Amino acid sequence: MGQSNRRPNVLFCIADDWGWPHAGAYGAKWVNTPAFDRIAREGVLFNNCFTTNPKCSPCRATILTGRNTWHLEEAINHFGIFPHKWKVYPEILEANGYWVGMTGKGWGPGDYVSGGFEHNPAGKEFQKYTLDPPAEGINRRDYARNFEDFLEQRPEGKPFCFWLGGHEPHRFYEDGSGARHGLDPAKVEVPKFYPDNGIVRNDMIDYAFEVQWFDSHVGKALDKLEQMGELDNTIVVMSSDHGMPFPRVKGQIYEDGFHIPLAIRWGGMRGGRVVDDFINVRDFGPTYLEMAGITQPDTMTGKSFLNVLKSNKAGWVDESRDVMLIGKERHDLGRPDDAGYPVRAIRTKDFLYVRNYAPDSWPAGNPETGYRNVDDSPTKRLIERSFDKFYRLSLGKRPPEELYRVQSDPDCMENVANDPEFWKVKSELRARMEEMLRQEGDPRTLGHAEVFETYRYVGGRGHSYDAWLENQKE
Repeated sequence: MGQSNRRPNVLFCIADDWGWPHAGAYGAKWVNTPAFDRIAREGVLFNNCFTTNPKCSPCRATILTGRNTWHLEEAINHFGIFPHKWKVYPEILEANGYWVGMTGKGWGPGDYVSGGFEHNPAGKEFQKYTLDPPAEGINRRDYARNFEDFLEQRPEGKPFCFWLGGHEPHRFYEDGSGARHGLDPAKVEVPKFYPDNGIVRNDMIDYAFEVQWFDSHVGKALDKLEQMGELDNTIVVMSSDHGMPFPRVKGQIYEDGFHIPLAIRWGGMRGGRVVDDFINVRDFGPTYLEMAGITQPDTMTGKSFLNVLKSNKAGWVDESRDVMLIGKERHDLGRPDDAGYPVRAIRTKDFLYVRNYAPDSWPAGNPETGYRNVDDSPTKRLIERSFDKFYRLSLGKRPPEELYRVQSDPDCMENVANDPEFWKVKSELRARMEEMLRQEGDPRTLGHAEVFETYRYVGGRGHSYDAWLENQKE
């Protein structure tokens, strides 16, 4: 791949609820991701990409603004307001001569109009083309064709920035769709925090089928760019907003919740590498801007990793990229005891330390209202009825502090926070996390947690699953 002197295009492909390491490039045998694998093979595969908040709209706001979740005021919460006071990288690129657009799911759910945006912060929408999907639950948007429509309307000579946002593999899933399309439940690697049975395995291959659907659209987009001769001058980034929509994952501060896939291809770098550096989703925007020769605005606190992309090295390239902060405030629902479960955490090479600020509340949502911070699913219904260790792990209350050895315990099964052997580690990580949060101006760490309760919730108080389901079919 040869490097071009033209300003590079940006194609950002983001799945909705796709977790690490569910791709062929990471060794998964039960999900087929040829487009992601091609990007990884011809570009760089990242082993350690993280979101700072494992919910849809907070993560997407972080991507767009280059700011950590506790810096976003009302946009820290699911179904919140997105304030236009924060500069978003698509608008910056557009102001500097880029043709900008999006299809599928951009920023959301929430209210960007009240925040001051004229259109979705991810870009002007190209949603004209639809199709008949192969299974219920898959969105009717033809993402690849809408990307072609965007390219067809591009003014001659302009570089482009496009957000290709799949609605998949967000629930709901057609029961049995994975098996019907040839996926084998016997190949699934079931996480240790679930019972290993047919219900869970079939639920996971239904999820895998929707991952594959999104991947197929990215493959078509790559083919189109290659046909146009634009592929090598386009930085193609393929990732997700957080982990899969299963209990103890989506919306939860454990490894599977905030650890996400990432592969990047660009003609200006040497491909075929696997990199271990910690990448935060807030680093995407600063990287795009540096590639385009645009100065990063002061509002962005993320750090460009263009030096990592251009390096010829694999493994650990930038040794300073070895720590990550994660956090969240309230849930998306307005029911009693669903409203908040504030958490902050720090992830290093070896450990995940978690501080639960409201251990008397329910992290998965109130049992009386159906644990609404966990998407409905066969796996959830199975665990709800169990009242065993799997129930406690996914739906039960949690202690004030948790500590996990992520290298040997990636499923976060053994909390060693109270083990005397790890007290020193726990103390050091807690102090390091709090100091980093103070430096970043986190209101909770600075003693002003009450501000988070003033931020508006704009979703319906019911936000029923049936209403959401009908919305997806429109």
